[in-house]
Amino acid sequence: MSQDRAHSIKRPLWAAIGLCCLVFVHHGLAGDLPPAPSGVEAIVDAQLFLELVVNQMNTGRVIAVEQRGGRLFVPVAVLRETGMKLPQDLSAEIALDSLPGLHSDYDSQGQRLLLNVPPGWLPEQLVGSQAYPRTSALSSFGALLNYDLYLNDTDDSGTYLAAWNEVRLFDSWGTLSNTGQYRRTISGISNGTLNNRYRRYDTTWRYSDDERLLTYEAGDLISGALPWSSSVRLGGVQVSRDFGVRPDLVTYPLPQFAGEAAVPSSVDLFINGYKSSSAELQPGPYTLTNIPFINGAGEAVVVTTDALGRQVSTTVPFYVTSNLLQKGLMDFSVAAGTLRRDFGIRDFGYGPGVTSGSLRYGLNDSLTLESHAEASDALSLGGVGGNLRLGNFGVLNTAVSQSRFDGNSGQQVSLGYQYSSQHYSVSYQRMQRRDQYADLTVVDSPYLSLSQRSEQLTLSVSLNGWGSLGAGYFDVRAADDSRTRLLNLTWSKPLWRNTSFYLSANREIGDSDWAMQAQLIIPFDLRGTLSVSGERSKTGESRQRINYSRAVPSAGGVGFNLGYAHDEGPDYRQADLTWRLQSVQLQAGVYGSSDAETRWADASGSLVWMDHQVFVANRIDDAFVVVSTGGFADIPVRYENQRVGQTDKNGHLLVPWSSAYYRGKYEIDPLNLPTNVQSSNVEQRVSVRRGSGYLLEFPLSRIIAASVVLMDAQQHELPLGSRVRHEQSGAYAVVGWDGLVYLENLEEHNGLHVTLADGRTCQAQFTLDMQQDQVPLIGPLLCQ
Repeated sequence: MSQDRAHSIKRPLWAAIGLCCLVFVHHGLAGDLPPAPSGVEAIVDAQLFLELVVNQMNTGRVIAVEQRGGRLFVPVAVLRETGMKLPQDLSAEIALDSLPGLHSDYDSQGQRLLLNVPPGWLPEQLVGSQAYPRTSALSSFGALLNYDLYLNDTDDSGTYLAAWNEVRLFDSWGTLSNTGQYRRTISGISNGTLNNRYRRYDTTWRYSDDERLLTYEAGDLISGALPWSSSVRLGGVQVSRDFGVRPDLVTYPLPQFAGEAAVPSSVDLFINGYKSSSAELQPGPYTLTNIPFINGAGEAVVVTTDALGRQVSTTVPFYVTSNLLQKGLMDFSVAAGTLRRDFGIRDFGYGPGVTSGSLRYGLNDSLTLESHAEASDALSLGGVGGNLRLGNFGVLNTAVSQSRFDGNSGQQVSLGYQYSSQHYSVSYQRMQRRDQYADLTVVDSPYLSLSQRSEQLTLSVSLNGWGSLGAGYFDVRAADDSRTRLLNLTWSKPLWRNTSFYLSANREIGDSDWAMQAQLIIPFDLRGTLSVSGERSKTGESRQRINYSRAVPSAGGVGFNLGYAHDEGPDYRQADLTWRLQSVQLQAGVYGSSDAETRWADASGSLVWMDHQVFVANRIDDAFVVVSTGGFADIPVRYENQRVGQTDKNGHLLVPWSSAYYRGKYEIDPLNLPTNVQSSNVEQRVSVRRGSGYLLEFPLSRIIAASVVLMDAQQHELPLGSRVRHEQSGAYAVVGWDGLVYLENLEEHNGLHVTLADGRTCQAQFTLDMQQDQVPLIGPLLCQ
């Protein structure tokens, strides 16, 4: 047998012997060894401290978990502390595998407890933002005079001067205002009732409480009303709900879109095809409340995206109307006083005593109830109504009221419907009065009667590239049974760039002729706007007009208006010029034909008294702010990031453009301040009460400081770290490099006490100029 063949036989033999040995070892020893550990069963009883993760969201909590018999036990209170909604009848500690719907995993490597629960178990999230952060409105003591001087000279009626004015006195207690006009005929025909005297219009005290959303008025006022009732002028008192003092509140119901997120996700909201907002979501149910201020019908698309990029899109139609109140909101006004007589003719003309009250209440987000009542010696009136949202199909309004006046009763019924969308809108309103229906408008006016019926229907349609079309029908039956019916049609279309074309036609039904107008408007950016139009009256007369105008820039400057009209009579011409300054607005012009021409001039503005100083400005109709920098002049001031001027020699600047109750941002620029002047605050946000002003102070303080170089007797700078005490103020400082020390709150004569590192001490004195605007460098001083 060869050697190679012998080796080939031995290799299988040794392999067989080895296999037999392995089998013997397996059967003989394997039965005496425990099974290999796997998972949490490797630890029979133990307490684990694990990071809690719920639906892939890290809660940031480490909790104690008990491991017993291969099961995980967790205190119920710990789960509830995360916001998890669990049944109330659970014991203090539960096994995680005993809760249906809950799935748990133990991550031994990451020492985490992974829980997956239904999204409905997790806390609900309200995803929204407040459009206008609320700030309590403020007011300072001051006074204001608004004036408007108007001079008119007409060829055929003479010349007169009219001076309108409004005087306000305001503080934290409210605003007291008075309006009136002085008129004087200079030449020509005079009017006995208006000439050469002052005529008072209104005198009113008003206070608004933005905490309780109430406004209190006393004096001459206008009563509150509903769409199906009437307002009257009174001399008396009134209390009313005023939502205008809280711009952070949205009073009408906005749609809310709800859903559930199983894992951490992001949500995007699209309104009518435009992205409105984005937000990050935690696992659990959510409600989107950050809806933009919209009105009418629309479509919302809610898109959620998880960490893996999976998206879920939901489309929801909605309808929003500002005619409704949110659920639980109440709007009201209550007034009592005497009716105003001969307004604008007599200074103090008052009639019988009356009361009036209106109430609106949001029963739910689809129904708002209304009621109104009026009373006097001869009249009693009461009515109820409401606004009902018909799902996504518009709003229905109706009201019924009953009156009794001088022994005669009457009824009024109102019915209407409104719908608005991106493509069209329609509105219908009808009011019917029966018998001798009356309200406060006729109590002191025996010759005035209310109409029997009024009806109107309006429609607007968007034709996309063809412009927009509008139509209106109006039908009024007067108290004397006469009837007026009007039909109006309009069409407008944008043309090239910003040019637009406008066409209108109207007629009185029963009259065969139409009155028509066509107008072409061509803007030239900042250089002005050209308008060309042609008109035809219902009698067949035609007129052509051309007008070129430029508005006054908001920051001030010059504007003008030129016009010319040609018809069958004398040509009409018009020209006026406006010059707006920071302190006043001046206007002058001429208009008319060759037969009769009128020339006029006007000057309007305001005078403000606050903080012992008088300011001049353009007419201020709302709130304003006076910025004070404590006497420092030429400090730049910005309002809403726009520079509005700089402080005058007394450290004041009037900002006349503030809107009442708006949280405006005011800033000063400290770069021009001297180096020894410091400001603790360069930006403030304030809101101001309606009709008043506020003194906004930016505290600036002058720091009397100096940098001093100290030397020892050998003319060497004092060592770094030496301790310096200012003897007059007791303040301490430390010597820096080159013997330099910085000191504040100094006086004219100053003494320094220095302690060196080795315990030795020395003293130095110096004198300082208290009027300098810079931080001086003094020394070197010998410290002895």
